Amino acid sequence: MNKAFHIGVSSDFKTGAPGALEPILERILGPLPHITWDYYNSPDNGPVSPAAIADCDAVIVLASHFRAESFSGNDRLAVIARWGVGYDRIDTAAATANDVVLAITVDAVRRPVAEAIVTLLLALAKKLPAKDRLVRSGRWDLKAQTFGLGLTGKTLGSIGVGNIGGDMFRLLAPFDFGRRIAFDPYTSPERAAALGVELVDLETVFRESDFLTVNCPLTPETQGIVNAQGLALMKPTAFLINTARGPIVNQADLTAALQAGQIAGAGLDVFEEEPLDVNHPLIGMDNVILSPHALAWTDELYELNGALACENALAVLRGEVPRWPVNRDVLARPGFQAKLAALGARWQQLAG
Repeated sequence: MNKAFHIGVSSDFKTGAPGALEPILERILGPLPHITWDYYNSPDNGPVSPAAIADCDAVIVLASHFRAESFSGNDRLAVIARWGVGYDRIDTAAATANDVVLAITVDAVRRPVAEAIVTLLLALAKKLPAKDRLVRSGRWDLKAQTFGLGLTGKTLGSIGVGNIGGDMFRLLAPFDFGRRIAFDPYTSPERAAALGVELVDLETVFRESDFLTVNCPLTPETQGIVNAQGLALMKPTAFLINTARGPIVNQADLTAALQAGQIAGAGLDVFEEEPLDVNHPLIGMDNVILSPHALAWTDELYELNGALACENALAVLRGEVPRWPVNRDVLARPGFQAKLAALGARWQQLAG
């Protein structure tokens, strides 16, 4: 086969992140005459159809749902290059079974998301929304009643201490937290110690954190891990911050805990259902800061996500293993190895 490689781009970029990827595609793919790309149909609430990606060697994905049926009859697709790091919408077992590698853009996301956590933490600690409302309403006389919290000596906690959690702990090091704790059964004590983090059990991270951050992926194991039971253990002065995935937190339980004053407040960039219903009780709470799953979306994140997603796709087309493969088991499969070999030979034929 000597025809050009074809890369499919999920159509939800046009509405979900307009202009974020296209200039990067033109800059990186444009000079390559043996590469073509266009949009494939990515439904909002259903899986990508096999027909939509039948002519794709690679796909670059924003929020597409890939289920087992998406791969039916397709022996051409070799890589799903995710623009970002979350992959709960992609059936990784089905991808592996069909010799398709899923690659994510860890280096593009870790710092912007960690910065987003710091933003929410500081805004909550300093009661920034309340102070903003005082100025807008002319109630400067109430400013002494809206004093915030100092961070020195407080306990910073995290559920998960992977790439993003690690960067969060590094960014917050100068604030002299008294204790830095995390629940993460997959992180080694040596890595945690290098970050100055004490690994603890889940109950302890709920009970002792003054600021509890969520930094784990959404999996069957973590779905609803923040629930009524855990929230009941938290200090009434504590804050919860979630920039990971909405379903990790049981939203009804969190809403009830906030309404009952079980915790002091929350900073949320993600929700169980997005967009959040404008009539949801969280909307009217003064002690909650809300963001539309975009607090980390910066010029830096746009540029690196796009560039690294392109590079992950191109690596596989060159017959190479991409950076940050999720389903590493696929790499040893004979079918995937055959795809890589054929793609590499084709690349040499077309690109020289």
